[in-house]
This record gives sequence, C-alpha cells and structure tokens, in this order.
Amino acid sequence: MAPETCAGPPTPFAWSTPAYALRVGGGGVRFRPLPADAPTGREADAALREARAAGWEDPRIVGALPFRTDAPAELMVADTVRDVRAGPYPAEGPGGAPSSGPPPRHRLREEPSAEEYARLVGRAVERLSRAGLDKVVLARTLLVDTDAPLDTGRVLKRLAERDPDAFTFAVQSLVTHDGEDSRSTAPTLVGASPELLVARNGPRVRSHPLAGSAPRHPDPETDRERARALLASPKDLREHAFVVADVAERLRPLCSRLDVPPSPSVTATATMWHLGTSVTGVLREPPPSALELAAILHPTPAVRGTPAGAAARAIRAWEPFDRGLYAGAVGWCDADGNGEWAVALRCAEIAGTRARLFAGAGIVADSVPADEAAETGAKFRTMLDALGLGAPGPGPTVPASTAPGEHP
Repeated sequence: MAPETCAGPPTPFAWSTPAYALRVGGGGVRFRPLPADAPTGREADAALREARAAGWEDPRIVGALPFRTDAPAELMVADTVRDVRAGPYPAEGPGGAPSSGPPPRHRLREEPSAEEYARLVGRAVERLSRAGLDKVVLARTLLVDTDAPLDTGRVLKRLAERDPDAFTFAVQSLVTHDGEDSRSTAPTLVGASPELLVARNGPRVRSHPLAGSAPRHPDPETDRERARALLASPKDLREHAFVVADVAERLRPLCSRLDVPPSPSVTATATMWHLGTSVTGVLREPPPSALELAAILHPTPAVRGTPAGAAARAIRAWEPFDRGLYAGAVGWCDADGNGEWAVALRCAEIAGTRARLFAGAGIVADSVPADEAAETGAKFRTMLDALGLGAPGPGPTVPASTAPGEHP
C-alpha cells in the first residue's frame, strides 16, 4: 500500500520540546496510518522504508499508544519537519493557527465528582491488600462544553508558554469507519506532559519517571516548603520507588550499562511538584528502536500501579470510564530507531465544542482520600488554563459542584 498524500489541515500530529518542534509536513500533509495491531517491529520498519522509497524526506512513526495494551494504537508513518526552537511554539497543530477573543461560555461536569472520587480512593485503600496491590493509579475526568468551537492551535500555544520544559503534543485520531476518513469529527488529544517515558539517541537511552506529587502554591516560601516536604515524604518516596524499580528492571536486560540515581529530585511544572529520577544507559547491540522501547516500558507503575496484573484488573473494575490514549505514550521514532516518547498526561480530548480532561493519582496504603482528590483537581488546572478557563496561577482546585452538562 503506497503512502497517501492529504493536502491541507488539520495536521494529524504536532510535538514540541524546549529544543525543537516536530510537525507533519513535506509539501502537504503526508501520512499513512499503521495497522492498529502491529505498532512495532517489522511493520513499522517496512512502513518507513516504503515512505523513503516514495521520496519522503524525513519519515517517522508518530502518534500514540493507548493506556490499554490490547487497544488499537493511533500511529502513522508521516513526512515530518523538524524546527529548532528559537522562541514561543508557533502553535501549528490540528485546527490551524490560534484564534483570539474572550474565553467561551462554558459548562463543567466532573465524572466522578471530587467527593465521589475521594470515596472511591477510600474504598481502594481498604481493598489494596485483599486485591494483592502495593499501588493503584485511579483517574477521573472533567467535561467542558463550550458555546464556541475550541481551537487546538491556541491550546497548544498556551501549554508551551506556560510549561516550556514539557513535551507539548497533539495527536488526532485516525480511526476510520467503513473506509471513510473520520478526522473531521474525531477527537484530538492535546497536552503538555512533564514525564519522559523513554528517549533513544544511537545507543544511549534515557527515561525520567515521575511519581509522587504536590500542588504548587502562589507564595514562594510556601511553594518551596511543599517541594521540601515532598522530598521527605515516606508515602511519596515509596510510591516513586515502585516506578523507578520497574523501569530499571525492564531496561537492564537491554543495556550494557544502566545508571540509576539512589534518590529522586523534584521536577516543577506550572501547577505541580513531582518526584523524578533520571535513568540513563547504553543499549546492547542491536538496540531496540525508540518505539519498541516505549512498548516495553509502557505502562509503568506511575500510571497503572503495581503489581501490574492486579493494578490493571482494579482499574477496569473501579474506574467508571475508558482511558483511551490518556496515560498512554505519545511521541515519535525515526528510520534509524531514534526518538522520544512521553507519558500522555496533563491532556484532554478535544472535539468541536467539547473537551474531556483527565487527571489521576497514585493510591497506596497510607493515601488520604481528600488529598488525592485535591491532587487530581490541581492537575486539571494545566488544561483549564490552556483552554482559557483557569486562574492565571496556582490556586483552588476544581469545585465538586458544577453546572450541568451532557454525558459523552
């Protein structure tokens, strides 16, 4: 099957880091979806070789892996353009350039509410040992309905300006029905992830798992105290250790050398403090591609929990929605196997006048339900700010009582 050429917007993929931006380009929007059940290995290599043979200048595998490993991936081979970052992100993504104007009238609906989520966390804490769990990550959603279409270009620009060190991304669904292109109505996943799942550059590999969080505070001294308290929190250090141990265990057989710092440091976003550990190594020959590494590491205990099987069963039983691409992996891999993949966090599915925001928290034996609910509320604020609906700085969490809205 020859690569297809689709002219004009919307661009199906955009990616931005502090050093560079990546977008689908090449004299028009050129891409071909990959088989949903074959996102890695020979199929990906064959698609890249075919694209090169067709004259594409810089073909890469781009897109997202869903949270559930048995769900279809949203991956494509695309002709890409890499821009060195010299200033604010140009906001070229699905939906085109950013628009101007006042925030749209909107309605919010939490699913579940903060109170319901806190009760869920309380029941989970009581059931952890019976379910054979050390940790489980539970998420909730926030529906935003607006009176005017949401502009993903504008959202991307705000995300990159507010969290310039994050991995800013947009991935439009390429799902088709009866052979028809459904991009005009399919949602776009837009976000700014603070967490690097894996990066490969030649034989070198790096992962920066995050686990253990605290909301930022507008008062500088209080904010610094929250960071110090996070670094000293036995609960958060234990939660973080689960993730680092899992990443190291999965990477070690693939590496001739692996360096794992003995303790984490704090990583800041505009709204949250996180515990993070930078794991680095040198891959054995022949090295797996960045996409293969992402598939090996994903999902980590940072988004699922541990042990893996028990955590996956608990999420299916306790969460009242399907995560889709949320808490999956988003990024790219080139024809040489190099690439970067981030965990799909601080994100929302946007389609027309509706956005569906996601946020989660890691639950362990000494989790406090009200604190975990407040943490998810603080995490919603990244996307609320980007949608033009949030306060300009750290502040209160999303209220539990919101105006009524429709279910998706």
